[in-house]
Amino acid sequence: MIVGLVSMKFRAFLRCFRGEEGGQDLAEYCLLTALLTLIAASIFVYASGGVQAIWVGANTSLTAGSVATSNTTTSASPASATTSATSDTASKAR
Repeated sequence: MIVGLVSMKFRAFLRCFRGEEGGQDLAEYCLLTALLTLIAASIFVYASGGVQAIWVGANTSLTAGSVATSNTTTSASPASATTSATSDTASKAR
């Protein structure tokens, strides 16, 4: 008798569970949100590598330009000083 009562209650539970679909929409929206989040995260990870490459390239260009500018300024200064000294010597000799 107890087995029959448990079986009958379990069948009633299954019928009730099968009839309710109120929570199904919520579960579907949660799964859809999780899928969209994973897609957005993968796009972010993929795009971050490209952005990082752009920053590294820009940094390399700026560093190379800075070094080239400082080398040009350093090498131009002694040359202009030598030219000034030569001009002063030539004007004293006259």
